[in-house]
Amino acid sequence: MNYSYLDTPIGTLLIAGDEQGIHRIEFPDNGKARRPEPGWQESTRGPVAEALRQLREYFAGRRSLFDLPLTPQGTEFQRTVWNRLQEIPYGETISYGELAKRVGNPKASRAVGAANGSNPIPIVIPCHRVIGSNGKLTGFGGGLPTKEALLALEAKQLRLAAG
Repeated sequence: MNYSYLDTPIGTLLIAGDEQGIHRIEFPDNGKARRPEPGWQESTRGPVAEALRQLREYFAGRRSLFDLPLTPQGTEFQRTVWNRLQEIPYGETISYGELAKRVGNPKASRAVGAANGSNPIPIVIPCHRVIGSNGKLTGFGGGLPTKEALLALEAKQLRLAAG
């Protein structure tokens, strides 16, 4: 597995992948960049290099869609949820209940929430765009301030684009 770090407004991200695609993006832990797994090689080639480029563009407000090969590891249900997450438009939010409907099981909002929380490729697979049914921000692997910052970045870019 190859990895690299990217300094962003939300902290230093660890991006990991191989020649097939991106496997993980990890948020900092208590303000410190995550450490790579033993045996990983620091490299800025292939999909990792492209992820670095696209994430820089995202944080600069020049990218609203990602075009990366993704290889998240998870159950079939988790992968279904992660695919539906990628259909949520930039700058928009939906509730866990709505996501459960889109997955095809309206009563599965807790299971959808668990799958959302285990998303190994946040930002690119935009789990930050899912909020509580009351419109409030709820749990997020990167912390609620990070979720708020990502949503604010997208809202700001939409306002600038509108004019």
